[in-house]
Parts: sequence; C-alpha cells; structure tokens
Amino acid sequence: MLKKLPPFARNFYFITGCSFLVWMLFLDSNNLIAQFKLRNKLSDLNEEKEFYQQKIEEVKEDREQLLTDEEMLEKFAREKYLMKKKSEDLYVIEVE
Repeated sequence: MLKKLPPFARNFYFITGCSFLVWMLFLDSNNLIAQFKLRNKLSDLNEEKEFYQQKIEEVKEDREQLLTDEEMLEKFAREKYLMKKKSEDLYVIEVE
C-alpha cells in the first residue's frame, strides 16, 4: 500500500508536517474555527467599545453644560426627571 504513494508522500517529514497541520487546524484548542469565532467576537467588542466611548463623551458634554449653566440644569431636571415648581402643573404626553 505504501508503494502506491508518490515518493514525497512516503517521506517522514511530509507525513509529520501533514499530521501537524491537521492537528493545528482541526484538533487543537486554538483551531481555525475557534480563531474565526474569537476574531468575530473581538470585532464586535471593538464596535461596542467605540459606541460606549461616544456615549461617555456625550455624557461628559452634558455634565459640563449642567455644571456651568443654571438654565440647562433646570431644563434637564424638568425633561428627564419630570420635576416642577410648586405653582405648576405637569402634563406628560406620550405619543403612541
């Protein structure tokens, strides 16, 4: 049976190299499929990181405005937390 194989396929180094390649591509814990999954997860996490960094910048800008401007602070309190003065009535309109 070995005599039917071409001479390079009977070489010890070729057989060892092929078995190592099969081991690394399919059988090892860091195989090719796992590497693709990890790469996809890494790209997803990088996108999330960029999203949250943008949100952090927005919050920092809002915070700076709220700490420096009294009118913005009052507007923010009225819109976000539905606060009102004692002499006012508050109506919340929800659009369906």
